[in-house]
Amino acid sequence: MSDGHVSGPTSDGHVSGPTSEPVSGSESAGPPVGASAAIRVLIVDDDALVRAGLTLMLKGAPTLQVVGAVADGAQVQAAIAEHSPDVVLMDIRMAGVDGIEATRGLRARRDAPEVIILTTFDADEHVFRALRAGAGGFLLKDTSPEGIVEAIRRVVAGEPSLSPSVTRRLIAHLLPEEDDRRKADARRVLSALSDREREVALAVGQGKTNAVIAGELHMSVGTVKGYISRILTKAGLDNRVQLALVVHDAS
Repeated sequence: MSDGHVSGPTSDGHVSGPTSEPVSGSESAGPPVGASAAIRVLIVDDDALVRAGLTLMLKGAPTLQVVGAVADGAQVQAAIAEHSPDVVLMDIRMAGVDGIEATRGLRARRDAPEVIILTTFDADEHVFRALRAGAGGFLLKDTSPEGIVEAIRRVVAGEPSLSPSVTRRLIAHLLPEEDDRRKADARRVLSALSDREREVALAVGQGKTNAVIAGELHMSVGTVKGYISRILTKAGLDNRVQLALVVHDAS
């Protein structure tokens, strides 16, 4: 994997300096003239081989552009300012600032990119901390290349993307002794919404896409997106994954 697809790592697999690794090759220049804008992706992982492998894989995906790669969560803010990515693929366990803290910092930005956690660790603690920090996706590193590409496109479209095992863990984690508190909190959130907002929220909780919601509620996709944005602001939530959890807790 040392053929120059991702340049700049030191012998211990880290990148020296605060800037991200340059992505070599003409593929990084973006889509052809006249094509739709590429989804800009930043890779954050302390393993140089993983960074190189993801860069190589994503270069072959239409409409995706890897704009940089860094080895530590502490370098993420500078890389965001430099490259303005749409999506960040984020590992969890890294020296210095870990992926969850880095995600929390990113999602606090006005120009926050979407974040997909891509890791080998799917312990309950990691899953819930990542989602509470604002991650829009949580995938394991054994996810197929097609699955990773599809997840990137989904989060950019405002849809959550979770590995099946993560979804099962979310359901299993709903401990009986916490049900009453979660249910009361969730119902309080939903009761603060207008009737129409509540209809949209319930549809999100059922896993429906914006297009499906628009068809069922007889409104445009843009109107659905506007409702979801207002709901998230009212509820103090970061994304529709967290909204779906609230709807589930309220039921």
